Amino acid sequence: MTEKQSNIKKSMNSRGSHFLMILLLVFLAIAIIYSFSNVNTPTELRGDQFEQSLIDGDIKTVNVTQLPGENNYRAFRVSGQLENGNNYITYLATEADYNYILTIVRGINNDADTTNDIQSSYIPAATYNILNIIFPIVLVAGIVIMLVFMSKGSNNANKQAFDFGKSRARLSKNQKTTFDDVAGADEEKAELAEIIDFLKNPKKYMELGARIPKGVLLVGPPGTGKTLIARAVAGEANVPFYFVSGSDFLEMFVGVGASRVRDMFKTAKQNAPCILFIDEIDAVGRQRGTGLGGGHDEREQTLNQLLVEMDGFGHNSGVIVLAATNRVDILDPALMRPGRFDRQIYVGTPDIKGRTEILKVHSRKKKINPAISFGEIARRTPGFTGADLENLMNEAALLAARENKTQIELYHIDEAVDRVMMGPAKKSRVFSKKEREFIAYHEAGHAVIGIKLENASIVHKVTIIPRGQAGGYNLMLPQEEQAFLQTRQGLIELITGLLGGRVAEELTFNEISTGAHNDLQRATSIARAMITEYGMSDNLGPVTYEQNNGPVFLGRDYGKDKNFSEAIASEIDKEIRFIIHTCYEKATTVIKENTDLLKKLATYLLAVETLTKEDIDEIVATGSLARYDNILASNPDKPEIKPEKTVLDH
Repeated sequence: MTEKQSNIKKSMNSRGSHFLMILLLVFLAIAIIYSFSNVNTPTELRGDQFEQSLIDGDIKTVNVTQLPGENNYRAFRVSGQLENGNNYITYLATEADYNYILTIVRGINNDADTTNDIQSSYIPAATYNILNIIFPIVLVAGIVIMLVFMSKGSNNANKQAFDFGKSRARLSKNQKTTFDDVAGADEEKAELAEIIDFLKNPKKYMELGARIPKGVLLVGPPGTGKTLIARAVAGEANVPFYFVSGSDFLEMFVGVGASRVRDMFKTAKQNAPCILFIDEIDAVGRQRGTGLGGGHDEREQTLNQLLVEMDGFGHNSGVIVLAATNRVDILDPALMRPGRFDRQIYVGTPDIKGRTEILKVHSRKKKINPAISFGEIARRTPGFTGADLENLMNEAALLAARENKTQIELYHIDEAVDRVMMGPAKKSRVFSKKEREFIAYHEAGHAVIGIKLENASIVHKVTIIPRGQAGGYNLMLPQEEQAFLQTRQGLIELITGLLGGRVAEELTFNEISTGAHNDLQRATSIARAMITEYGMSDNLGPVTYEQNNGPVFLGRDYGKDKNFSEAIASEIDKEIRFIIHTCYEKATTVIKENTDLLKKLATYLLAVETLTKEDIDEIVATGSLARYDNILASNPDKPEIKPEKTVLDH
């Protein structure tokens, strides 16, 4: 059905509902007129005229109606028909008048002449109830409302039936997010600012023969701010901004998604120049022909229509498609070619400078201690995305509010970092003395490796307070944030640091525990990547045997064969074991050479449970911790915490 036919049908439905309303109003008007008027207007008689007419035999019928009154006051209305066929009406003011007239009527009816008998009737005074008045009004109002809703329901049903294939794209209005609210993405903003400038000043680009990209794809991990950047574009551009989710196109009926795509681009072209934003485009743009046991006709037809609309036979001037996804690896190649998505903008995790700016943005409306350095917080949060940092500041604000503080302090942010990384502290969890000592020496072993190895990460915090599934943890950060490259020696020392906890347990207690479970997983994963991905093996050479283990796309990746033989697989296993054993021996040597430092760190961990970087530096420099020694000095009755005799003491 064409748009013109649809409009005609809507107009007919509207006229039909208006006709019903007019008909109802006419019916009510007729009823009211009939109730309050009479075609045969009665002749009004005075009391003496009525009496004389009775005596003269001019009255045919007498109908007496008692009128309602107060204080026993009784009045009467007398109506009826004259002998000539006309109606009459008169009023009796008192009961005495009524009794007098009644006597006359009885006398006429009791005489011998029956031809002049009068038909009489008496109606007592009516008792009025408020329901008698309200009920007709409510009834009429209910009928009117029912007709209105029936008319609207019919229109809505018809509208939904004809709008099933309409676009779900919505127009963004009064968008207040701007580029000032986006931090840590200067290059990304510059790329999009060029597109906004083109929409505002197209002549400048066209004179040089430039063609603005038809599509821009924002790619990056979850939480890095892709949708936020799109909202900022809507706030910066003085052009219509339509936004829709990729899942809004898909329905169970084949062809609906394609119809919605056509309608979306039709609306966009009518309002060009404009920007069309498709969030999570991988829901509709994934590779075709990859379904296991069959395809997905609806999704593939929707994608085909999207491809045609972006760069097909039709002209799509003035409509720029902006899309976002974190699964670019599964998008259809036809969607990624130039002419459709000409430009891809990678929105990655921010560096330390970007994290500092993001923290400032998310702290605008929060009361924070002015002495807090956002740069120091950013240095402690490598790998955090913009969403993580927003959650971090929100957690800090919640912690401050929980303590009824007037501003956010540094220790609130410190606790929020731990909560975001590991979960809330579980101080109520009960550990035996032996378990606490195992955890303390395990975490101290990590710290010793981080302190003594040159390329190892710096220990910023050590705690034996359990969080999540961990009994304790080390916050170890690199000396300089490495955005892209890692050296072989740096990876070796990273593995060595991960194995420090297991080595400390074995050397201290001549026993090992399950506490190193996650450390061993990470160490093995790094060693395997060094051999199979980075080509860092002397025996196997600079060859990539495996690809990065990213998310699996079953339609494409299922059943992929290994690209190396069983002999190479055996060599890979040997190389991984060699790296792990070498790092384990290195960790053993370092911890044996620093037994005193290990024991001091473990002792103070058992006493205060958490050591900061400043505490660790003080222990390394002086061999003691002043804040704990001051506690002992001010409280002589407090027993000094000392671990039991261990293997290292013998």
